Amino acid sequence: MIENGLYSFGPFLLDSTERVLERDGQAVSLPPKDMEILVVLVERAGRIVGKEELLEKVWPGVFVEEGNLSRYIFNLRQALGDGIDGQKYIETVSKRGYRFMAPVASPANPLITREGSAPHSAIQPPPRQDIRFCMTHDRVRLAWSSVGSGYPLVKAANWLNHLDFEWQSPIWKHWIAQLASHHRLIRYDTRGNGLSDWQVGEMSLELWVRDLEAVVDSANIEKCALLGISQGAAVAISYAVRHPERVSHLVIVGGYSRGYNLVFSPQQLEALRAVETMVRLNWGKDLAGFSEMFAKMFVGDDSALEARRWLDDLQRVSTTPENAARVMEVCDDIDVRSLLGRVSVPTIVFHCDGDRVAAPEEGRILASEIPGAKFVPLPGANHLLLENELSWSIFIQELGAFLGWADTGS
Repeated sequence: MIENGLYSFGPFLLDSTERVLERDGQAVSLPPKDMEILVVLVERAGRIVGKEELLEKVWPGVFVEEGNLSRYIFNLRQALGDGIDGQKYIETVSKRGYRFMAPVASPANPLITREGSAPHSAIQPPPRQDIRFCMTHDRVRLAWSSVGSGYPLVKAANWLNHLDFEWQSPIWKHWIAQLASHHRLIRYDTRGNGLSDWQVGEMSLELWVRDLEAVVDSANIEKCALLGISQGAAVAISYAVRHPERVSHLVIVGGYSRGYNLVFSPQQLEALRAVETMVRLNWGKDLAGFSEMFAKMFVGDDSALEARRWLDDLQRVSTTPENAARVMEVCDDIDVRSLLGRVSVPTIVFHCDGDRVAAPEEGRILASEIPGAKFVPLPGANHLLLENELSWSIFIQELGAFLGWADTGS
């Protein structure tokens, strides 16, 4: 490893300390896991890095299929322009691993810094998160994290979470950065996914609510604002009805009170069962078009290809095929509509008018049946709000006003 962490190869300059890559002086945007793979290979330039070593360096303690690693290598090669004009950077060594084969040198002066490179987004995530574990009543180990300071904001878990992997994701990093700049933000991986226990005997909405209770207690929170996204809305609603004295504000984004089993036609349910069977058989196998189908449901914007890829990858590293299907089946059975009239805390409901996961009517049901709730329709087709879309700006303005932020333009 070069002492100053700077490596040059071809037209590229890599700062392995700051995790910044430039090509001919222009910043190159790489997803964090792609960047980690590049750093590992460049630091070991000229020698073979075994697949197991690479997986352990980039995903320590997390099971990742070798086929997924191949996909990351493919994406990294594309980003580097591997093979263009005859230049080769990454060599595949059959049955052994990969080798960075381009000549690597070290510049004399540090030329790259985070501050000096073009930012990927207006707000960067806070420098660190504090990850801890707690135990549920039925002895399931849950991972939860805390970042930022101020009045607590707890995010109920949704499909699918991984506290570490999503930290720099274009799907979630702007959420984390924005919310943690105003609050002590609490996030967690619910049972069966992320850094929490994957081997769980039972999964249900009731247990998801109990998981939230365990995290709030472990974080020593007496009262908080509660955020529910997608199926996390049902968890947050249930918690707010059970513990109104511990919830000051309820924020719902892309939520629903009724699962597909309550709203789909018999033909739609038949198709849904086929998809869930496919999940059990093919999840994580990197089959062209399969997992991307799910990513496109959550991020419908055709221009958001990087975000879709990240969501696709997040799903595969977050859980097993069986757990993915089980989560879907629990979501299908969600029914909290009878609880809506019992919500007694101030509530705001956001819903995109082209949402492909939760129909816009579901957002209107929530807002009309929760007493006094404010409804904010959002433009767009994304189930998960991306930073560069108009709906995100509207969301932040309205959320800041609802939660009393001093500056909602930040």
